[in-house]
Formats: sequence, C-alpha cells, structure tokens
Amino acid sequence: MPPSTDPSRLSPLGKPTEYRAAYAPDLLYPIPRQLQRETLGLDGAALPFVGEDLWNAYELSWLNPKGKPVVAIGTLRVPASSPNLIESKSLKLYLNSLNQTAFADTDAVAAALRADLSAAAGAPVAVALQPLGQQPTAPIGYPEGVSLDDLDIACDAYQPAPHLLAVLAGPVVEETLYSHLLKSNCLVTGQPDWATVVIRYRGRPLDRAGLLRYIVSFRQHNEFHEQCVERIFCDISRRCRPEALAVHARYTRRGGLDINPFRSSGGFASPSNVREIRQ
Repeated sequence: MPPSTDPSRLSPLGKPTEYRAAYAPDLLYPIPRQLQRETLGLDGAALPFVGEDLWNAYELSWLNPKGKPVVAIGTLRVPASSPNLIESKSLKLYLNSLNQTAFADTDAVAAALRADLSAAAGAPVAVALQPLGQQPTAPIGYPEGVSLDDLDIACDAYQPAPHLLAVLAGPVVEETLYSHLLKSNCLVTGQPDWATVVIRYRGRPLDRAGLLRYIVSFRQHNEFHEQCVERIFCDISRRCRPEALAVHARYTRRGGLDINPFRSSGGFASPSNVREIRQ
C-alpha cells in the first residue's frame, strides 16, 4: 500500500527513532507540497516552474543472496510536479532498513526504491544506483558563473526580505550568479541547513548587492530545502520579472543525504550533478 499523505499521520520529525533492521517502506513520510505553496500564492494545477529534487544517497547498502553486504551511491530524482515531497529523515530511515535485507541484484534494489519512492511522492521517481566498485561519476566543483560573495555589503535582515530584490537599468542580459552564503533552518528541528545557490536568468540586470542581501536574509528562516528554493524563485520572478529564470540549490549532506532542488521557468535545463565542495 502507498504511504499515507495525511499530514496528521504520526511523523518521525524531530523525534528519536529506532532503526528498523528489515525492509520497511512504511517509514517513508510524504508531505503535501501544496501546504507550503499556498503560502506563496501558488496554484498546484498551474505552477510557474518545472524542475526536480535531486537527492544523492551516500549511505546505501543491502545484502546479496549469500548475505554479503553491497554498498552503493544512489541518485534519486523527484519531479517538482509530484504532489508530495519526501521528508529527509524518513528517507534516511527507509534506506537504512535495506541494510539487513537480501536482494537478488542491484536492479532489484533499484526497482524497489523506484516503486516505494514513487508511491510516496505520488509521481514517478527516477533511481540510479552506482556500486562503489565502479568509478564514481559525480564530480566536485564550483558553479559556472559569477560569485556574489566578495561584494562588500552590510546585512541586517535575517528573515526572507524580497523587497531587497531589484533590477538595474540596461539591456537584457543572460547570466549565472551564485553564492555559498545561503543558510536556512530545518522547519521542525531548527538545525542549520547550508547551501550554494545558483541563479540563472535572462532579463534586465539584477542588482547583485540586493540579491546577495536577499540570499543572506534566509539565515534565520525555518523551511524545508525544496520550499526555500521555490520561495526564492517566486520572489525573484515577482520582483524582477525576468524573461527566464532558474534557481538551483545544493545543500550540504545530513544523514548521508544531500538534497538539490532545481526550479526553472522552462528556459533552462536541469544542471549536471556536480557536487558542491562542501558536499
């Protein structure tokens, strides 16, 4: 049976949890995306963006038919159009429930993950597994574009402040700007979440100092990773009205998982899975 999407269902968020030693897809805890999207004035049936949540799972293991452990890295792609996001602690607990479970082969593990995650998200989730005996394919590097972090600015706003966003006079440009200074906090536990955020757009030039102050303004904001990226996308769209926009954040890993939401107005393709230096 698919996991319940009822938000009143008992949640593992912010609570001590005993690790399950056997395969347990019921551990997955979906959260309806529309709960937060309503606060942004978004209609779930007509979203202003497309995109995905790219997860990298670094602590993934199971047993082969002889009981010998297999270890791998998993890449999970949850479409932004899915009705639910998957809460990260529940995903960690679910993946750890595979540790003492025997599977025929890697394809069988991928099929189980694909079925369980798709049921939780309410839409097809793409799964790719890479046993560690193979050469890793996810490189580490910096984003292409211009870093904002050397700008000499004064900051005094630490809750999202979209009024800081502005455009400058001038012709239409297409550029990529990024910052390593994005920090928000977990909506439930209050633990800090750290990320590099990349903003690619085509339109009148963004005021870079104002954009960096806006990014810093998330510093004491409590919201899930996916929700922060959608808030940034909506704020820039409404305040600056670019012709095309993409927002991509790569969050540092927690519990063996990193989450990398990407939202685009459709003019820019999903970026490659290049890990940020802190991941």
